[in-house]
Amino acid sequence: MHVVNKMHMLKLKGLQVEPIIELKNVTKTYKLGDETLKALDSVSFKVSPGDFIAITGPSGSGKSTLANIIGGLDHPDGGSVIVDGNELMHTRDNKLSSYRNEHIGFVFQSFNLQGNNTALENVMLPLVFARMKNKDRKARAKECLEAVGLGDRLKHKPTQLSGGQRQRVAIARALSGKPKIIIADEPTGNLDSAKGEEIMTLLKGLNKDGITLLIITHDMNVARQAKRVVEIRDGKITERR
Repeated sequence: MHVVNKMHMLKLKGLQVEPIIELKNVTKTYKLGDETLKALDSVSFKVSPGDFIAITGPSGSGKSTLANIIGGLDHPDGGSVIVDGNELMHTRDNKLSSYRNEHIGFVFQSFNLQGNNTALENVMLPLVFARMKNKDRKARAKECLEAVGLGDRLKHKPTQLSGGQRQRVAIARALSGKPKIIIADEPTGNLDSAKGEEIMTLLKGLNKDGITLLIITHDMNVARQAKRVVEIRDGKITERR
């Protein structure tokens, strides 16, 4: 049974579902010369397991900072960040690395693939940190590439793939560690509308299978496909209904 179906049944029974992500009064500031920029200003919100949230806002509004803090790529200055039972506020960098490998899958606008590696090798890379045997890494990477429709492109390098195919490799890499949460930062930003829609269909399918999905986007056509839309402006968060 899919995770989302389990959550739905629990809600029907009137049982409380614990959030998979909970932020309480999170703040983050940056120094830019003599100026102090408040990227996040006492931000609080919750995300349920299996949710699909679009995080929107103008450039510099704090949306990527929010995603980086949830993903363990950045530390907040204050507040509380609890993700899948992990309190991240005071977690050391070496522990954050393990947290990211075990809980979070990242998808980036620029794909972030290694140009000299094949699709299979790119998907295998994160599994090195999981101390998985090489044979098992290959099997898992192949499984993930097949899941995104690239089972016939295992030996292709990024330059031999289209933009949409490269983003599918990036999604397969994000899936390799069996994450509960995928954070996608402008995943359709470098794609034409047709390829972008293909990627959104793939991501929505993963969400239906129970993965909690957070997408950072400035594209309202993408945002409208989410279950919830959260907007950040001047470090403050509001939710569109």
